[in-house]
Amino acid sequence: MTRQPDAPRHVVASPGDADTVLRRLTRDGWVARDGFALPDPAWDVTGSRLVLHGRIGDTDTLQLAVLAAARGAGIVAVCDVESPLGRALLDDLARLGPVQHGAAEPAPDGGDAVADLVPEQRALLDRLAAGDTIAAAAAAEFLSLRTANRRIAEARALFGVRTTREAVLAYLRQRGAPPRSH
Repeated sequence: MTRQPDAPRHVVASPGDADTVLRRLTRDGWVARDGFALPDPAWDVTGSRLVLHGRIGDTDTLQLAVLAAARGAGIVAVCDVESPLGRALLDDLARLGPVQHGAAEPAPDGGDAVADLVPEQRALLDRLAAGDTIAAAAAAEFLSLRTANRRIAEARALFGVRTTREAVLAYLRQRGAPPRSH
């Protein structure tokens, strides 16, 4: 799938949160449309600045939302992230790029994302900061490479950055550790 880093991807808990995010996105020039089916037959819809929104209640709707995101549409999905469906949605969207949780506006520098990291993410970021590859860090933490990549993708989303290197630098900055020079 083609990564579309500028398309917004939000997973929120309530329709009120979705409205907050949609108001912000429409102010930024995005065109909001209810539902996740794309009306445009062209594969790449990035240029249309279309953001689709709705509730994810079943796997068919989840698949439509992920397909729309892969084609370049923005997504604002109302879903319980603790449910199996919500975890599947987050995993699939995170493969395409950063996913914002909730209605809060992402901070440009990641805010205080270190506090939101789970211990696995901290351990992986510490190892990456020390110079390990993701594969070596995963092995050292007894994680599969797929799980490690997923945890790093979640950390990138928390920090609001696009690359793993940027996530490591943001982590070190917020933790107060000086970045290593190569």
